[in-house]
Amino acid sequence: MNAFKIILIGIQVLAAIGMVIVILMQTTKSEGLSGTIGGKASSTFKGKPGGDERLGNYTRWTAITFMVASALAAYVGYI
Repeated sequence: MNAFKIILIGIQVLAAIGMVIVILMQTTKSEGLSGTIGGKASSTFKGKPGGDERLGNYTRWTAITFMVASALAAYVGYI
């Protein structure tokens, strides 16, 4: 169990570092409050995913990996 816990903590650290890197690579929308109330109209066309969409997917999957690794590390720590 000890080796499994070390592996989980390693995965958790790598996912945290990856998530920080991916979040810092994303562009800011800088719309503020005006963009949420009634600012720009966004296009609804779905073509090939661009860089921002790919970074969003990477962020989602690194966050899921981090949460699962954290939950498993906590569970293994209690056993």
